Amino acid sequence: MNFTSDTSAPAHPAVIEALASVNTGMEASYGGDSVTAGLREKLAALFETEEFEFWLTASGTASNALALSCFCSSIGAVLCHEEAHIARDERGAPEFFSGGGKLQLLTGFGARIDREALETALGQINPSFVHETPAEVLSLTNLTECGTAYRAAEIALYAGLAKEKGLSVHLDGARLGNVLANGKTAAAEMTWRAGVDVLTFGLTKTGAIGCEIILLFGEARKKSGELRARAKRSGHMPPKMRFLAAQAHAMLDDGLWLKLAGQANARAQALADVFMQAGFDLAYPVDGNEVFPILSKDAARRLVAAGGKFYPWPGGAYRFVCSWSTAEAEIAAVADALRA
Repeated sequence: MNFTSDTSAPAHPAVIEALASVNTGMEASYGGDSVTAGLREKLAALFETEEFEFWLTASGTASNALALSCFCSSIGAVLCHEEAHIARDERGAPEFFSGGGKLQLLTGFGARIDREALETALGQINPSFVHETPAEVLSLTNLTECGTAYRAAEIALYAGLAKEKGLSVHLDGARLGNVLANGKTAAAEMTWRAGVDVLTFGLTKTGAIGCEIILLFGEARKKSGELRARAKRSGHMPPKMRFLAAQAHAMLDDGLWLKLAGQANARAQALADVFMQAGFDLAYPVDGNEVFPILSKDAARRLVAAGGKFYPWPGGAYRFVCSWSTAEAEIAAVADALRA
């Protein structure tokens, strides 16, 4: 009953097989290999555009920090939710990579930025006022850190408001697959068609070992050279990038990433049902693979005693994360422990 994180899950066997398949012969280093080059066609098909550039990293923090550093100057700010991963969990990496850029934290239920909070922040931007740090980027997260989702129309609305003020738009898509697996929205509709300039597209939580893709869409492609330079300078230019690209190939082939995200979502919904049937409310709706029950201390103790692993969450809830490998037996074990 390990529900600590989807990053704790094993890699999918297809990923391991893909690594073995490219582990032969000589290939150009630093992204110049045929495996990485071949990924462009699959990304173009997935996002329904040829107008993009991409770069691979092994972690979400590196992807977010690199992406934001290309759009936020050392004297600018990034608007994000106060519970966003870049604010809560990345040890100042965006500020470090940008050389001093600031995170301006906004409020909103379920880690989704409230429209009024965004409009207020945008309305207060005044670059001519020397005492202020003007916002230059809006960063959204989908799924959010509370497991809630922005719909494509909401992203388009927020991106439109931001761009009216001259801001670029970043989307942290570490769990983008879990959002898309729950509906009929295409990846393009959730990203560049909604006004996203730079996407950090995560496959690690979905079933890879360590594979994140930074995508620059449309005019943002002009930042491609800077992105590579920053990647090199910060040590995020993998010499044997083909092994990162191989993971992406495996995940994207036949839509495996969406199938695995769907499996994780289904387990999360089953887990949510267990908690609600046991009389516990949920702090947030289940829009993907994370569940936040408001448990009594006794119930939490019983789950831990039965071998359950999960985290307490600010506000009195507990966070349970399901992965592609979460088994039905684990969900049943939670139900048994709650009945004990």
